[in-house]
Amino acid sequence: MSRILSLTALSLALVGAGFTTMSAEAASRRVVVKGANGGAAARAGKTTVAADGSAQHASGMSAQSAKGSVQSSGTSSRDAAGDVTQSRTSTATNAATGNSVTTSSAYSKDTGLTRSASCFDASGASIACPSRP
Repeated sequence: MSRILSLTALSLALVGAGFTTMSAEAASRRVVVKGANGGAAARAGKTTVAADGSAQHASGMSAQSAKGSVQSSGTSSRDAAGDVTQSRTSTATNAATGNSVTTSSAYSKDTGLTRSASCFDASGASIACPSRP
């Protein structure tokens, strides 16, 4: 099961999380790299800082090679009072087995840091995640 996020889909996802704010500063960046051994990677991100000191950031990346693929996207924000929130989801897929792991993390001052991981076989059925070596 291929879960490769194309550069177009990545860009659309970042635009979909679009930020409409009266910004004092905004910056966007997109990078695409092709490796010598057939691998490819793309990364895109956007940061917006408002006049009141609040800030928002969204970014994502996708990479693939003969060994597998990885996709990751996330957002973070800081309000005018300085409170921060963050979330990120990443998926890595093994090309040989089709097995994958999806991890998520989130942070806010109210809930603290939360993390989770779920593993799937090539058909998408949930499987036990292997232990770390």
